[in-house]
Amino acid sequence: MPLGNVYLLPNVLVNDDAQALACLPSYIQQQAAECHCFFVETLTTARRYLKKIWPAIVIDNYPFTVIHKCEQEVVTQFIQALQAGKNIGIISDAGCPGIADPGQILVEHAQKLGAKIVPLVGPNSILLALMASGMNGQSFQFVGYLPIDKTDRKKAILQLENYSAKNHCTQICIETPYRNMALLEEILSTCQGKTQLCIAANITGQAEYIVTKTIHDWKKTRLPNLHKQPVIFLLLA
Repeated sequence: MPLGNVYLLPNVLVNDDAQALACLPSYIQQQAAECHCFFVETLTTARRYLKKIWPAIVIDNYPFTVIHKCEQEVVTQFIQALQAGKNIGIISDAGCPGIADPGQILVEHAQKLGAKIVPLVGPNSILLALMASGMNGQSFQFVGYLPIDKTDRKKAILQLENYSAKNHCTQICIETPYRNMALLEEILSTCQGKTQLCIAANITGQAEYIVTKTIHDWKKTRLPNLHKQPVIFLLLA
């Protein structure tokens, strides 16, 4: 039996925001309709998203598997579904599946099996933030989350700044939304005054905020409230 296809279905970056929903290409609904089952980061988020882009869907007709941390049981179910010829949709909580997202593990297994993988066009907060930052888009690194421990986090920030200065490379990171302000304060207290920092929050949403300043200038500015907001931080020394 031929293998099923894997559709990487991009999600909105800001939930419950009509402007963010309008950023999605209309053809995503058509591709979702070709799927027989869905592997998702969060069940409620994925179901709500599908109902928004495809109002006619009978949601209970489709099996959903929560990816979580891609335990072996999830991987086994994914492989079995592909081998049974089922088309699978992968949905992240925000943005594009496989980018800073547990769905990457499933795509890796699909590649090993030789399945057809279809990445669909949609918003990616990392690239959109970089595009709007004015920073180096020829050389950049996404480093994900920084350490939680304050000492380790400070050390990591210094390493990012030093690497950026040496290689003229934009450094991009994220944080759990309720720790955004703590990370921002740590960056401002650690980095050199001439280092550039871009804060990109609520990208594609009505409250979108993307501003680049030097550390020196940020310290003279009233800081935005980033608590529990989706934020990308970019550094260029």
